[in-house]
Amino acid sequence: MSRIRAAAVGAATLSLALAATACGGGSSSGGGSNDSPKTLTYWASNQGPSIAVDKKVLQPEIDKFEQQTGIKVKLEVVPWSDLLNRILTATTSGQGPDILNIGNSWSASLQASGALLPWDQKNFDKIGGKDRFVASAVESAGAQGKDPAAVPLYSLSYALFYNKKMFKDAGIAKPPTTWDEIVADGKKISKDGKWGLAAEGSNLSNNIHQIFVLAKQHGADWFTADGKPDFTSDGAVAAVKQYVDLMAKDKIIAPGNAEYAQNQSLSDFSKGKTAMVLWQAAASTFASQGMKDDEWGVVPAPVQSGAPGAGRSINSMVAGINIAVFKNTKNLDGATKFVKFMTSDEEQKVLNKAYGSVPPVKAAQADPAFSTPSTGVVKDTLAKSAAPLPQVADESQFETAVGTAVKELFADAAAGKPVTTESVKAALTKAQQSMPNK
Repeated sequence: MSRIRAAAVGAATLSLALAATACGGGSSSGGGSNDSPKTLTYWASNQGPSIAVDKKVLQPEIDKFEQQTGIKVKLEVVPWSDLLNRILTATTSGQGPDILNIGNSWSASLQASGALLPWDQKNFDKIGGKDRFVASAVESAGAQGKDPAAVPLYSLSYALFYNKKMFKDAGIAKPPTTWDEIVADGKKISKDGKWGLAAEGSNLSNNIHQIFVLAKQHGADWFTADGKPDFTSDGAVAAVKQYVDLMAKDKIIAPGNAEYAQNQSLSDFSKGKTAMVLWQAAASTFASQGMKDDEWGVVPAPVQSGAPGAGRSINSMVAGINIAVFKNTKNLDGATKFVKFMTSDEEQKVLNKAYGSVPPVKAAQADPAFSTPSTGVVKDTLAKSAAPLPQVADESQFETAVGTAVKELFADAAAGKPVTTESVKAALTKAQQSMPNK
């Protein structure tokens, strides 16, 4: 997903929601109609520093759409903490919006509910064709071998942001490129109330994004080829331990970060309390908190050794936001027109510039505005060294189960309890046992 505020949904809740829609309830039973051709409801995800900022960005564009089509769009910006719960409720009740944003990591799970309009060739042709979009973005819009459940809207990857003054004050000449360098630099900085690296230890999605990448770097995946959980492999255990050890052993993350889940790490970074943060698009948040662009730098997220893109050197998940249509919309033609409008070359430039993301539409991505240091790193990462999260129906349960395990391990680290290979494996075993397809 684009932003890493977690939607903490229990695996049992999601399983029940998927079961209900699969049995024919809710929107999976609807085929869409044009009974209400003059209105649409749009649930937009919170992409900016605040919901108010999102409304300021989106409403003028929605007004353009209304002027062009005569269709009135009711906008609601939904916080990430509520979004997945709201979507799941809508899939079971059938009372949802016409159009909505989904984090791309949820695509396969929501696709399995049957609630979303499939984007087959016929539907893609209505918005200009699938070939307009970057292939990796489309691949993150649903399970392999099935028509995508959504259309790419904003593309993102992780990068390492660093505070130039804090690095200079610590005598560090250049930003780190490997995890060993992050630890070494972090130890030089972590003193006198300042810390080397920030984390959001209670943010389940952020936890998943980081340990997914680390597992890739250790040669492990979280699911087998046939989609079954594989949470206790040596590589997966090593990944989680390495991440939590940044607080428990290396002590470059403040213990208080174990409770962070609402972008507090970005605030600490902006205030000069933390020197580094792994994030997606952060520039607008830094600016909103009074940080000048020349006060921070950005480089690719770290690898174990060498450079991103070589061999197993994955350094980010393929992050982003997709736009989807509920299958039982009462304005199917209008919803399709809205998706076409939002993914048009011009709108892609406007929206992605506003959010610091990169357009998944090829023609828009070529605009010079997306060659800034920050967006340049994102484009390069997406092209060379990012991998999609598992596109399996159980992905959302994975985020909840393993994300919670990592959260609890961070809590142990903050409390001074030892985090051992055995305790990590026990936590991941418990997480795997909670999965429906264990």
